[in-house]
Amino acid sequence: MYQDRIMLTVKDIFEKEFKLDTRGYRPQEVDKFLDVVMRDYEEFIAINKELANEVRDLTNDNMKLKQEIRSLKMKLDILKENADSDSGTNSVDVLRRLSNLEKIIYGKE
Repeated sequence: MYQDRIMLTVKDIFEKEFKLDTRGYRPQEVDKFLDVVMRDYEEFIAINKELANEVRDLTNDNMKLKQEIRSLKMKLDILKENADSDSGTNSVDVLRRLSNLEKIIYGKE
Protein backbone atom coordinates (compact mmCIF):
# COMPACT_ATOMS: atom_id res chain seq x y z
CA MET A 1 0.00 0.00 0.00
CA TYR A 2 2.55 2.58 1.15
CA GLN A 3 5.64 0.60 0.11
CA ASP A 4 5.94 2.68 -3.07
CA ARG A 5 6.28 5.82 -0.97
CA ILE A 6 8.94 4.54 1.44
CA MET A 7 12.47 5.04 0.21
CA LEU A 8 14.46 2.92 2.69
CA THR A 9 14.16 -0.54 4.12
CA VAL A 10 15.69 -1.79 7.34
CA LYS A 11 18.24 -3.65 5.22
CA ASP A 12 19.17 -0.42 3.36
CA ILE A 13 19.79 1.34 6.65
CA PHE A 14 21.77 -1.58 8.06
CA GLU A 15 24.02 -1.87 5.01
CA LYS A 16 24.66 1.87 4.60
CA GLU A 17 28.39 2.66 4.50
CA PHE A 18 29.68 6.16 5.21
CA LYS A 19 32.87 7.54 3.74
CA LEU A 20 35.50 8.41 6.27
CA ASP A 21 36.82 11.92 6.47
CA THR A 22 39.57 13.34 8.60
CA ARG A 23 36.97 15.37 10.45
CA GLY A 24 34.13 12.87 10.13
CA TYR A 25 31.80 11.44 12.70
CA ARG A 26 32.73 8.57 14.97
CA PRO A 27 31.62 5.33 13.28
CA GLN A 28 30.45 3.86 16.62
CA GLU A 29 28.06 6.77 17.20
CA VAL A 30 26.70 6.52 13.66
CA ASP A 31 26.18 2.77 14.10
CA LYS A 32 24.35 3.24 17.42
CA PHE A 33 22.11 5.90 15.91
CA LEU A 34 21.34 3.76 12.85
CA ASP A 35 20.45 0.87 15.18
CA VAL A 36 17.84 3.10 16.83
CA VAL A 37 16.56 4.23 13.42
CA MET A 38 16.25 0.62 12.27
CA ARG A 39 14.28 -0.40 15.39
CA ASP A 40 11.94 2.55 14.92
CA TYR A 41 11.54 1.74 11.25
CA GLU A 42 10.67 -1.90 12.00
CA GLU A 43 8.14 -0.74 14.59
CA PHE A 44 6.64 1.70 12.08
CA ILE A 45 6.19 -1.11 9.56
CA ALA A 46 4.58 -3.36 12.20
CA ILE A 47 2.18 -0.62 13.33
CA ASN A 48 1.30 0.13 9.71
CA LYS A 49 0.43 -3.53 9.07
CA GLU A 50 -1.68 -3.71 12.24
CA LEU A 51 -3.62 -0.61 11.25
CA ALA A 52 -4.18 -1.89 7.72
CA ASN A 53 -5.58 -5.15 9.14
CA GLU A 54 -7.80 -3.23 11.54
CA VAL A 55 -9.15 -1.06 8.72
CA ARG A 56 -9.88 -4.18 6.65
CA ASP A 57 -11.69 -5.85 9.55
CA LEU A 58 -13.73 -2.74 10.37
CA THR A 59 -14.68 -2.28 6.71
CA ASN A 60 -15.91 -5.88 6.56
CA ASP A 61 -17.89 -5.44 9.79
CA ASN A 62 -19.39 -2.21 8.46
CA MET A 63 -20.54 -3.93 5.24
CA LYS A 64 -22.12 -6.78 7.22
CA LEU A 65 -23.98 -4.34 9.48
CA LYS A 66 -25.24 -2.35 6.50
CA GLN A 67 -26.59 -5.55 4.94
CA GLU A 68 -28.26 -6.47 8.21
CA ILE A 69 -29.87 -3.02 8.46
CA ARG A 70 -31.19 -3.34 4.89
CA SER A 71 -32.63 -6.74 5.71
CA LEU A 72 -34.27 -5.50 8.89
CA LYS A 73 -35.72 -2.48 7.11
CA MET A 74 -37.25 -4.78 4.51
CA LYS A 75 -38.77 -6.91 7.28
CA LEU A 76 -40.09 -3.77 8.95
CA ASP A 77 -41.68 -2.62 5.71
CA ILE A 78 -43.35 -6.01 5.35
CA LEU A 79 -44.60 -5.80 8.93
CA LYS A 80 -45.99 -2.34 8.29
CA GLU A 81 -47.78 -3.52 5.16
CA ASN A 82 -49.23 -6.46 7.05
CA ALA A 83 -50.25 -4.19 9.91
CA ASP A 84 -52.06 -1.86 7.52
CA SER A 85 -53.96 -4.73 5.93
CA ASP A 86 -54.56 -6.68 9.15
CA SER A 87 -57.37 -5.26 11.24
CA GLY A 88 -56.28 -7.27 14.32
CA THR A 89 -52.88 -5.52 14.53
CA ASN A 90 -52.78 -2.17 16.21
CA SER A 91 -50.12 0.52 16.45
CA VAL A 92 -48.92 -0.80 19.82
CA ASP A 93 -47.93 -4.09 18.19
CA VAL A 94 -46.09 -2.28 15.41
CA LEU A 95 -44.23 -0.10 17.93
CA ARG A 96 -43.28 -3.17 19.97
CA ARG A 97 -41.93 -4.90 16.86
CA LEU A 98 -40.05 -1.77 15.84
CA SER A 99 -38.55 -1.53 19.32
CA ASN A 100 -37.39 -5.16 19.10
CA LEU A 101 -35.80 -4.56 15.71
CA GLU A 102 -33.97 -1.48 17.03
CA LYS A 103 -32.64 -3.57 19.90
CA ILE A 104 -31.31 -6.09 17.41
CA ILE A 105 -29.75 -3.42 15.17
CA TYR A 106 -28.16 -1.32 17.86
CA GLY A 107 -27.46 -4.11 20.34
CA LYS A 108 -29.42 -2.53 23.17
CA GLU A 109 -31.12 -4.75 25.68
